[in-house]
Amino acid sequence: MSVAKSKPLSNNPYITVAKFGGTSVADYQAMLRCAHIIKKDRTNRVVVVSASAGVTNHLVRLSQAGIGAEERENIIAAIARIQFAISCQLTCQSALDEEINELLSALSRCAAQQATDYSLQNSDEILSFGEQFSSRIFAQVLQSIGVNGHYFDVRQVMKTDSLYGKAQVNLAQLSTQAKALLRPKLNEQVVVTQGFIGSDQLGKTTTLGRGGSDYSAALIAEAIQANNVSIWTDVVGIFTTDPRITGQARSIKEISFGEAAEMATFGAKILHPATLIPAMRQDIPVFVGSSKEPDAGGTRIQRTVDSNPTYRSIALRREQTLVTVKSPEMLHASGFLAKIFTVLAKHQLSVDLITTSEISVALTFDNPFGSTQALLTQAVVAELEQLCEVSVEHGLSLIAVIGNKIHGSTGVGSRIFEQVNDFNIRMICHGASEHNLCFLVPESDANQVVERLHDTLFSNQG
Repeated sequence: MSVAKSKPLSNNPYITVAKFGGTSVADYQAMLRCAHIIKKDRTNRVVVVSASAGVTNHLVRLSQAGIGAEERENIIAAIARIQFAISCQLTCQSALDEEINELLSALSRCAAQQATDYSLQNSDEILSFGEQFSSRIFAQVLQSIGVNGHYFDVRQVMKTDSLYGKAQVNLAQLSTQAKALLRPKLNEQVVVTQGFIGSDQLGKTTTLGRGGSDYSAALIAEAIQANNVSIWTDVVGIFTTDPRITGQARSIKEISFGEAAEMATFGAKILHPATLIPAMRQDIPVFVGSSKEPDAGGTRIQRTVDSNPTYRSIALRREQTLVTVKSPEMLHASGFLAKIFTVLAKHQLSVDLITTSEISVALTFDNPFGSTQALLTQAVVAELEQLCEVSVEHGLSLIAVIGNKIHGSTGVGSRIFEQVNDFNIRMICHGASEHNLCFLVPESDANQVVERLHDTLFSNQG
């Protein structure tokens, strides 16, 4: 099959890094829609893809220890069906199918090894196959519509440490490698690569953790000095709150980096907070839109925006744990908090929110949805109990009202809390950021609280 080459870019091209999530590359029709998005705007020169929807769940299961041979075979067969269902739609598929089969064989070997000799490194290797499949397939889908798309192994440039499962990227190496190996390709071709994965100094595959695909796109944009990042997902931009909670939620046309970071941090699933760090460092705008409705608009995130309302959105983060530590030694004593945080640092626990009184401190921890292991283990609690009384509460949700100059606007507190005075509020944080006021409520009340607040705070906004 002959492929019409993309026209060369100018010496100083405007470059967009486009990222497509799992639902956007779920099947052939979804990939084809995304391919036309790339073709329509020739500034799209780098495409970062997630694994096709459903594949990652299969790989997570394969990455666990002790999986029997029959179950492994069934899972790999299910992954094969997803990928071959896409490739069979392409005219020239034999070479691609050969690549898919080679990957399936490699995956089978890794899964067999993991079943008998579990390791975190092998787990990362297994989890990386989803993106390896989808990026190879998407490059061929691009070629099928006349776009000069080529597969590129991101592990050549995305160099990390060896903290498997949540590897940290070596930014200096990424910049050097991307400028040498990736940037020169962009004048003649559209590069299709993987999100979420990298490689350490020994060449072993690593993963960047939850939300790693969005983060990968932003890091690549920073490294090649791109002008824009487009995050294509299954919703039309960022909303004033989760539209599944209330039908009154509406898409936001533009928001600042600061607002978007608060929204992502406090539970808006549309964007991982780490994504914005490289974008903010280099002042690269980020667009969020729907691959299903590319002409329906979306949300643009940038340093400055025309509108700065007091209330921009309401974010909800579930699966929160509240820990209260109490000791009379805190009263007029120094060093107590340092001891508490030394224990937490030892176990690599990150505190989200904190409030204090004379003799107690309340801390919140995020338990990622779907996590198979509680972050706050009995070992952590036992170590803390050597210093103080400890109480742990689960089944809570964090609600954050996000906007601008909230800490300096009169009437914010009364307007919010008069709407929730018949609910049990477990913790309130206000004043540390100009962009948010947040509090904990029981999980069973969370949706009702968000719906009520949204109706109050956004009913009169245009």
